[in-house]
Amino acid sequence: MIKITVGIEGMACGMCEAHINEAVRSAFQVKKVTSSHTKKQAVIIAEKDIPEQELKNVVAKAGYEAVLVSSEPYEKKGLFGKIRA
Repeated sequence: MIKITVGIEGMACGMCEAHINEAVRSAFQVKKVTSSHTKKQAVIIAEKDIPEQELKNVVAKAGYEAVLVSSEPYEKKGLFGKIRA
C-alpha cells in the first residue's frame, strides 16, 4: 500500500474537503482519503501509486490546485497491522 500526500490550495471549509474527497474517490480506487482545509492537504491511502499528473488533473477539475504531491510506502499501524496471513 502507498500513502500519497497532496498539498492543495483553495480549500476553505469542510465542504471543500468533502468535494476533494469525492473527486478522488470517483476517479481512483483508494482505500481511504482524508482532506484538511486547515493543513491545506489531502492524504490518500491506496493499493497502488496514482500518477501525479492524473491526480493534479482531478484536483483541478474539482476547482482546486494541487501544489505538491509526495508518496511513501504505507503500513497499517495498530493491532491488526502487525498480523500477517
